[in-house]
Amino acid sequence: MMGYILGIDQSTQGTKAILVDNKGRLRSRADQSHRQIVNERGWVSHDLEEIYQNTCRVIQDVVKRTGISKKEIEVIGISNQRETTAIWDRDGTPLNGAVVWQCSRAKEVSQALAPYGDLIRNKTGLMLSPFFPAAKMAWLLSNTEGAKERDPEDLCLGTIDSWLIYRMTRGKAFKTDYSNASRTQLFNIHTLSWDEELYELFGVSAKSLAQVCDSNSLFGMTDLDGYFDHEIPIHSAAGDSHAALFGQGCHSAGMIKTTYGTGSSIMMNTGMECVSSRHGLVTSLAWGLDGQVNYVLEGNINYTGAVMTWLKDELHLISSPAESEAFAKAANPVDKTVLIPAFSGLSAPYWSDTAKAVIYGMTRTTGKNEIVRAALESIALQIQAVLEAMEKDSSICIKELRVDGGPTRNSYLMQLQSDLSKLDVAVAGIEELSAMGAAYMAGIGAGILNQSELFSEEGRTLYSPQMAEEERKEKIGNWNESIRLVCGATVQ
Repeated sequence: MMGYILGIDQSTQGTKAILVDNKGRLRSRADQSHRQIVNERGWVSHDLEEIYQNTCRVIQDVVKRTGISKKEIEVIGISNQRETTAIWDRDGTPLNGAVVWQCSRAKEVSQALAPYGDLIRNKTGLMLSPFFPAAKMAWLLSNTEGAKERDPEDLCLGTIDSWLIYRMTRGKAFKTDYSNASRTQLFNIHTLSWDEELYELFGVSAKSLAQVCDSNSLFGMTDLDGYFDHEIPIHSAAGDSHAALFGQGCHSAGMIKTTYGTGSSIMMNTGMECVSSRHGLVTSLAWGLDGQVNYVLEGNINYTGAVMTWLKDELHLISSPAESEAFAKAANPVDKTVLIPAFSGLSAPYWSDTAKAVIYGMTRTTGKNEIVRAALESIALQIQAVLEAMEKDSSICIKELRVDGGPTRNSYLMQLQSDLSKLDVAVAGIEELSAMGAAYMAGIGAGILNQSELFSEEGRTLYSPQMAEEERKEKIGNWNESIRLVCGATVQ
């Protein structure tokens, strides 16, 4: 029998399971979306039980689809939407909906801690923001019935990786990895431990937090509630962007990738050096592998692929994201419309919780084509702003941008990204880089895959800059003007 690796990617919009063979080749995938629960205040939540049941479902679906024996699955790896935050009982019962990373309902928690912003940033590498789980955990403790009165040892607070591992192991393992821990704003990235001063500031008990492990360690064993006849090791866990960085082969300092999803993560591996940002980025841990951590510089954007979803579901300008390419190409070339998708404020490199989404610079002739093009340009321009900040912080001249995710199928967007960033953009031949990265990490950790052989041949589609410099400067200038005049934020 051929051994298989099962990769799970639990993302913002849904859950994906893939099967990878013992040569590192993708064999099959299965997907299942879950509800985006948005209330009248714009708060975004996910149902934890729905996420777990969907995870079980896609695993069963991918096994049935390939017709392999369940006995052939040797190891499991998990990647997850990172800052989405959960609270559950030690018996595995969710106590509230998960607060999704996009949701800024915890902004009052962050605002109250503003005097400690520098201390928090120095210890965690992260700007004080409701975007990160610490504030979300504080909100959940205050807004979950009975939580404040409970013994902290009876509660679990964590990210989605911890939730899945806990349920998959029937509560035997309450663990997370370095990449996810470093995004909580409770983890000291210098001492590599939960920080007492931080969790006391946020009113969170260490007794409610997961054990932090290497990203390729053994997290526990699962039979998936009896679906498998034998227990299978969970041998990796990593935030989706970190898993994609690994899957992209960005294992050395200076290598950089962007994952285009609901939002986007632009991430540069800085190796063993912890680089502090002065230009609106954050510092996190890439991963911990075999006792050694790597650091990253990162800029996160709330709305990239989600802008296309907004055009489709709310404005009904397109019936699918794939249509956006044709509309953008048909747009009036002299139209200067700019879309600022600050639907929940602006993140890197601006960090404005109060910014509001606007369409700026329209004329009487601005129509559907021009708005769709402005939406695509907003994706590339946000990423360009992060790349510019990244070069300033790292003093590294970026030569290539490796990219992955569904929106990379849009050739107009990829060429635009190359043009605006003046970089070669290399699109991964495999779309499922987060799931693949988790599978690769698990396979290597379990001794099934050889890392050097695995990354020796990588097929990529390359886009090179073509736009005239005058046009490029004009687009970036219009964007920066819109940011300054309308959103009250500036480029750092």
